[in-house]
Amino acid sequence: MRYHSKISGLGYFVPENIVTNEDLSKIMDTNDEWIQERTGIRERRHVVKGSGETTSSMGLKAAKIAIERSGIAKEEIDFIVFATISPDYYFPGPGVSLQRDLGLATIGALDIRNQCSGFIYALSVADQYIKTGMYKNILIVGAELQSIGLDMTDRGRGVSVIFGDGAGAAILSREEDLTKGVLSTHLHSEGEHAKELAVLAPGMGGRWVTDILADNDPADDSYFPHMNGQFVFKHAIVRFSEVINEGLKANDLQVSDIDLLIPHQANLRISQFIQKKFALRDDQVFNNIQKFGNTTAASIPIALTEAWELGKIKSGDTIVLAAFGSGFTWASAIIKW
Repeated sequence: MRYHSKISGLGYFVPENIVTNEDLSKIMDTNDEWIQERTGIRERRHVVKGSGETTSSMGLKAAKIAIERSGIAKEEIDFIVFATISPDYYFPGPGVSLQRDLGLATIGALDIRNQCSGFIYALSVADQYIKTGMYKNILIVGAELQSIGLDMTDRGRGVSVIFGDGAGAAILSREEDLTKGVLSTHLHSEGEHAKELAVLAPGMGGRWVTDILADNDPADDSYFPHMNGQFVFKHAIVRFSEVINEGLKANDLQVSDIDLLIPHQANLRISQFIQKKFALRDDQVFNNIQKFGNTTAASIPIALTEAWELGKIKSGDTIVLAAFGSGFTWASAIIKW
């Protein structure tokens, strides 16, 4: 018996604390015009320090919504795939925390570390498990708590103004109608450029926490995100285009068949470039980076959920998901809703 997988439930959660560009201008040399011109971001959500909110707790809140909307009981979940670059602990990953907090049986929990492409990688893994008949219902989560790890000074302003916190979740379920569900996924990487967008420390192969503490060097920025912005932008627009076209070609689809493109919310300028290149109308591309910033692995499930909630996705639509990010990694998914 052959199967496809379909998204049967979606949910997202973002912290209540809104951080505007004006708020950031009070703690670093930046302003609303500068940030919007370069990124399109007006505000983002940050967890309040000391609130107890974590990556897994945000994932839990998003997951509960997705489970309820799917119509299945949580006990019917066979497997968890959790994508994040900001886990609660260095190890273990947050998948097991989510299994515990949902009160699930001893099902498997897999953690994905593919940064901005993480949710599509997670979707691809879950899709293959369902297509083989191994599992019937899989919980996929993308969640990030990034605000506590940003350099919120003038030194880090080029990167720190971009990122936000939040979580998105989906239930992927077995679908016997092979004309519906996840039609295909396409995954790529290019480690040659890994250091162009990275946090270099702490790492087992380099400077560890004990080294950072021993050096106590105020000039050390190795544990903050580094991004070669122009380099990343140039590669992103090429890879986004390639992987979208790859997905369309694999399914004998044309650009005109796209009902909605949901790109990873990295930078509004990247999304606008891709929209123009593919000659898509405004109603064919969904962006919410303006109010949530770049939430890395959470960005696509948050955007997908919000688009669905707003009625922008209906039965029979062809949905294209695409992402590019640190690694470099990039990916796409073609879904028939």
